[in-house]
Amino acid sequence: MNIVTQIRKELKNNKQKTRVEAQYFYKEKVKSYNLQIPVVRQIAKNYWLEIKDLSKMKILKLCEELLKSGYIEESTIAFSWSFNLKKQYDENDFKIFESWINKYIDNWGKCDDFCTHTMGEYLLQYPKYLKKLPVWAKSKNMWVRRAAAVSLIYPNRYKSHLKEIFNIADILLLDKEDLVQKAYGWLLKEASNKYPKEVFAYVMKHKAKMPRTALRYAIEKYPKAQRLKAMQ
Repeated sequence: MNIVTQIRKELKNNKQKTRVEAQYFYKEKVKSYNLQIPVVRQIAKNYWLEIKDLSKMKILKLCEELLKSGYIEESTIAFSWSFNLKKQYDENDFKIFESWINKYIDNWGKCDDFCTHTMGEYLLQYPKYLKKLPVWAKSKNMWVRRAAAVSLIYPNRYKSHLKEIFNIADILLLDKEDLVQKAYGWLLKEASNKYPKEVFAYVMKHKAKMPRTALRYAIEKYPKAQRLKAMQ
């Protein structure tokens, strides 16, 4: 029995279920064992001890095998392992990670898990690939567009990427999908931690046409007076 088969058997037989089924949190149809997240993360840690000495490429292939199932819990394990490899990232990994976004990201949970960890860390190490994000932001795939925004959150915590953030927000400004609006609103909110004046000025400049969903997310951390001013 290979390790992926073992993991799937353990996930299927585990009795530590969530109180509310995963489907409740998603509009689109999702596949889930309905297990508690801490339980899944512990399973990821346990099996990591068995595979950590394998080559990076063998581990990434195991990750992809898990991703192919479509189950949320299996993607959680795959993304945990790929993030654990962060000290081994190289430029060749970009094509792999980009392909995962295109092939396997099909809900906001998977998108945020992967992009705030593995993809964000990769972009922090290899900022030359930030130039790919505007291309993602124009994709017909809404999850790729969401990834364009969410992937910037992690690297911006460590280095300044305000120019790139505003560029992505410009591209996504009138996006019709609420989960994309929430994503770039979230990105602006995170940027406001370091650049409150600049982000607020951006919001005030675009508030007339910015969807209210994005606007509310973007101004969430501002004082009440500024929030009211932005919402007028």
